[in-house]
Amino acid sequence: MDDDRTEKIRQRAYDIFQREGGILGNHERHWQQAEMEIDREAALPLTADDALPETREIDSTDVLTVEALAMRTGISAEEAQELLDRLGNDRAAIEQAARSLTAKKR
Repeated sequence: MDDDRTEKIRQRAYDIFQREGGILGNHERHWQQAEMEIDREAALPLTADDALPETREIDSTDVLTVEALAMRTGISAEEAQELLDRLGNDRAAIEQAARSLTAKKR
């Protein structure tokens, strides 16, 4: 396995672990989810729709933001609102979690 890829997966798995409250016992699932996300990201070209402003924060009560997230990522509005509520205003983490939910549905 490529060292750079392994490091990215390790870091992503740790990020997932922390986002889920740091509860031990799910390391294999975290690793598998991270591996899937990293591989999917590497396979997809970055487009204007995927590019996220680094500094833009979003308000979880903004209905248009919830609907836009749901439409852009293919998750339900309820799932979008839950992600916004759970992850706060970290736009990159929200987008990543939404894509993960979409991938699980497939």
